[in-house]
Amino acid sequence: MGTFDETQDGNGNPVKNTPLFRQDLAAPYGSAGEFSKLDDISNGSYTTNLDPTTLLTPEGRQFLEIKAGPAGKQMADEYARILQDTGVTGFPFVKAQMTGKVGDPASIVGRRVDNQKLLDMNAYLDQLQAPAGAKVNVEMAARGREVFRANCTQCHNVDQSKFVPPMLVEMKTIWPAYTPIPVGKRGDSKLSMIQNSPGIFDDKMIVVDASDRGEKRGNAIPLLLDLARTNIFLHDGSVSSLDNLLDPVRGTAAPHPFYLSDAAQRADTVEFVRSLDTNSSNRATRATVRPQREKHESLPLWAGFFVAAAGIVWLKVKK
Repeated sequence: MGTFDETQDGNGNPVKNTPLFRQDLAAPYGSAGEFSKLDDISNGSYTTNLDPTTLLTPEGRQFLEIKAGPAGKQMADEYARILQDTGVTGFPFVKAQMTGKVGDPASIVGRRVDNQKLLDMNAYLDQLQAPAGAKVNVEMAARGREVFRANCTQCHNVDQSKFVPPMLVEMKTIWPAYTPIPVGKRGDSKLSMIQNSPGIFDDKMIVVDASDRGEKRGNAIPLLLDLARTNIFLHDGSVSSLDNLLDPVRGTAAPHPFYLSDAAQRADTVEFVRSLDTNSSNRATRATVRPQREKHESLPLWAGFFVAAAGIVWLKVKK
């Protein structure tokens, strides 16, 4: 599973391709939680990711200026010169209906593809089951389950067949070294500031975040599925293993600085997480300890409402 740059914002910001399993459980969508609806992020993917030439339409130019102010106009002008120099004509190429308000999540460039097809794709992704979790050491996974429950459930569920908590984790929480400075002006003052911090973890969020829908800048919480088959962790792909992700050697200022200092507990937790799938609520049975009822598996905040992606991410996978 690789990465790709999911936003046409002038920044090189490759993010991890989000697994597309059980998207009915995954909202909000996009690694920044910028979309609340799956069909909206899908439409954004079709009308900008797969055909960025829509950004040179009047609506596309308006969208860029809303997002990036004068820099948006500059990006459009430079992109137009590139297409002219390379002989690209006849765009935009996507077949879509002109509709909606520019910048609205449902029609970010004033276009929407066949809505029935978007809903059909929703239905498919909603029921797409994750691969079975890895075959693991049952006793280790049972111990790891308890460690995970005690240390990780402020954000994550133990049971991946439940809705992910819909809140966004603020950038300063997920990345203590986050020290942003303003780097540009928006064309819409209701949006968050364009700001950048040294390092790469926030590159996706320099321009794109969830302020379009009135939310804070932060990370959406992902489903923890199919983790045994990847060596790319965190949305920016900056961590290469689950053990490394949970190892305090990464430092207190690193992204996702939530660690297990005890190597045995860390190994047990990795074993448990590798076993997860959408049928994993009873997977880690205890050989020597009577199972306990699960509790505190998700934040109470879910009663009010990741997604996340792909989202724009999922269409890259489709490509």
